[in-house]
Parts: sequence; C-alpha cells; structure tokens
Amino acid sequence: MTAAVTLSERAARRIGDILKGEGDGAMLRISVEGGGCSGFQYKFDVDRARAEDDLVIERDHAVVLVDPASAPFLAGSEVDFVDDLIGASFRIHNPNATASCGCGTSFSI
Repeated sequence: MTAAVTLSERAARRIGDILKGEGDGAMLRISVEGGGCSGFQYKFDVDRARAEDDLVIERDHAVVLVDPASAPFLAGSEVDFVDDLIGASFRIHNPNATASCGCGTSFSI
C-alpha cells in the first residue's frame, strides 16, 4: 500500500482557484517523469479524465490525480503552495527524495 499524498491548506486553495477557472470536471494531475537536473521532475497538468487506477486526493474544492507509476515516487509527500520573494509555485515536500535542485522541481531518489 502506498502512503498517502496530502495537500496543504494553501495548496488546496490555490488548486481550487485554478480549477474553478478551467470549468467543470477539471482536476490537477501530478506526475513524475525522468529528467530535470536531479534525475526526476514533477509535472503538473490540468486533466478531465480520471483513470480507474489513479490515486485521487481531494481537499476542499481541489481534486488531484496521481497515476499509478508516479504514486510510489510521491508516497508520503505533501503538496504545498508557496508565494515568496522568488515567486509563487507549488512545492512538493517529498520524504523519498535524497537530493533536489535549487528550485525544487526536480529530485533524485
């Protein structure tokens, strides 16, 4: 069994705002792909199709999908939204990552 992926309150609020602008049935898909400066990178897409084997995370008005291939890489992670001096972005606090790049969009295991 894969440990849960969670959304912070800030992330749920921002995802909800984004999805509201995308119309009915929109969900945020988070996936992990090979690439980036540390080996793997996070990818964020708006999706309208939910697969039967997707991990579905819901909080408030936010619905996030994770495909089964990406779920083990994200196990135990928290998705957060940060708005600071260097900009606004989603950040994934991933306990599986042994290293990450400076901007936090890629990681290694």
